[in-house]
Amino acid sequence: MNTKPNSSRPSDLAARVLRLLRPDVQGLHAYAVQPSAGLVKLDIMENPFGLPPVLQQALGERLGRVALNRYPAERIEDLKRALALHARLPEGCELMLGNGSDELISLLTLALDVPGNVVIAPVPGFVMYEMSAKLQGVRFVGVPTTADFDLDLPAMLAAIEQHQPALIWLAYPNNPTANLWDASAVERVIESAPGLVVMDEAYQPFAERDSMAWMQHYEHVLVMRTMSKFGLAGVRIGYLMGRAALVRELDKLRPPFNVSVLNAEAALFALEHAHEYEQQAGLIRSERTRVLRALTQQTGVRVFDSQANMVLLRLPEGCDPARVFSGIKARKVLVKNVSGLHPLLAGCLRVTIGTPEENTLLLAAFEAALQESRP
Repeated sequence: MNTKPNSSRPSDLAARVLRLLRPDVQGLHAYAVQPSAGLVKLDIMENPFGLPPVLQQALGERLGRVALNRYPAERIEDLKRALALHARLPEGCELMLGNGSDELISLLTLALDVPGNVVIAPVPGFVMYEMSAKLQGVRFVGVPTTADFDLDLPAMLAAIEQHQPALIWLAYPNNPTANLWDASAVERVIESAPGLVVMDEAYQPFAERDSMAWMQHYEHVLVMRTMSKFGLAGVRIGYLMGRAALVRELDKLRPPFNVSVLNAEAALFALEHAHEYEQQAGLIRSERTRVLRALTQQTGVRVFDSQANMVLLRLPEGCDPARVFSGIKARKVLVKNVSGLHPLLAGCLRVTIGTPEENTLLLAAFEAALQESRP
């Protein structure tokens, strides 16, 4: 048998891929994660703090007692009850778990995969809203924000009137812009929505307001949160809250054991020690103020207000964001160059708030890289 590959024609596997996989899937780009070995990692909004050694030991011993030979059914229910208490879930509402918020976004989009349905979100925003819609074959309409990244209420209302969306995503605070939308504008959007409105509160531990009151008042509003920014990005726990009748319908799509027993146990442990994570969030908020103040002092740099654990900044005119990004990285600090994600983000970088020591390194690296790139 001749096993020598023929370079003049596609391989059998490549031909099968071309023939069998959806063309739109083949045209997509996978979600990219930057290599970070040896760098101060300030690119994807992680909590930079670990647990104190005594709690690390207690968690390790607890996880060592977990029955890995059993499915995690009961522990998932325990975690749902603990999260409901932690979030002060209102009466008449229920909660469903996801393997991170990403799974919940996919399940919500799948549930609404009905011909003619449309999903709307402000842009720039979290990329998974659009990606999940495309993967499910649901039409996505992005409504640009204002130049200052505020919610463009007239544009949103016009899009709602035109497209009658089945689902509106409102990240609160938004990613990558880190701001909270104006409350009166949000309320107008909610009241105008013919379908569901999901308030994505991934960064809620760092914000001065939340959207639980809207969920209580409007039966078509859901609130989605994650334990990633709480401090458990590696554990992958997201949760969705809303009216019981609605959540029960959505929960039919959830795989029965989508949260592992180890992840559930780690999350329960964290909730039992929520005070530790609240202290960490307080320090992150304090450091955010310091970073915002220091960045604002750099001539020509536009720094946008933040209610999250990240800061969006626009470089001075004439500065190449790729060059500044590379200059920061050369000094062993990794941030995110978001300038190519949307036209409104031209010239922008996004930095995560780290530990006090990491933030000091960031500020020094940014100042040096900026000076090198000034025209």
